[in-house]
Amino acid sequence: MRKAHVTRETSETRVEVELDLDGSGVSSLASGIGFFDHMLDQIARHGLVDLTVQARGDLHIDGHHTVEDVGITFGQALARALGDKKGVRRYGHAYVPLDEALSRVVVDFSGRPQLVWNVPFTRAAVGGFDTELAHEFFQGLVNHAAITLHVDNLRGDNAHHQCETVFKAFARALRAAAEIDPRAAGAIPSTKGAL
Repeated sequence: MRKAHVTRETSETRVEVELDLDGSGVSSLASGIGFFDHMLDQIARHGLVDLTVQARGDLHIDGHHTVEDVGITFGQALARALGDKKGVRRYGHAYVPLDEALSRVVVDFSGRPQLVWNVPFTRAAVGGFDTELAHEFFQGLVNHAAITLHVDNLRGDNAHHQCETVFKAFARALRAAAEIDPRAAGAIPSTKGAL
């Protein structure tokens, strides 16, 4: 079963993530940051993963610690759910438009954490969510899932649309890369024999 349940607790946050890679897009989200929950819902729905996120953080300061720690915990859950990665497609990519905005996300379950981020947001905040925190979420995720992720917002004037296309494209790329390849016969998708 490609599922994981991870809890992370620090002096700044307590985050619990449940992830099922073979889900149907069901989510239960409570980060305390409405727009961030909306973005996490995009991952569940468009990635066809079941996702539960319960987070309590020092939001009286700002959203940074909460968003970053959700990314870290999500990354840990993703790594556990993928296991040894036998039979997965490994690579995934997606282009997602939303009106004038267009983003491209490419993922590799490489075992090597690397984030390449090119998202020139047109506003500093959307619905109380600091747009720079999108980078922090994905950096935490990448570091703890040990994946390579390239994120490019190719165009966009509306920061809400920019951010939403990034999260939707990540979801679609994740779905493609995590999919079991029936032709792979349970093999690890690497000439090294390990990822």
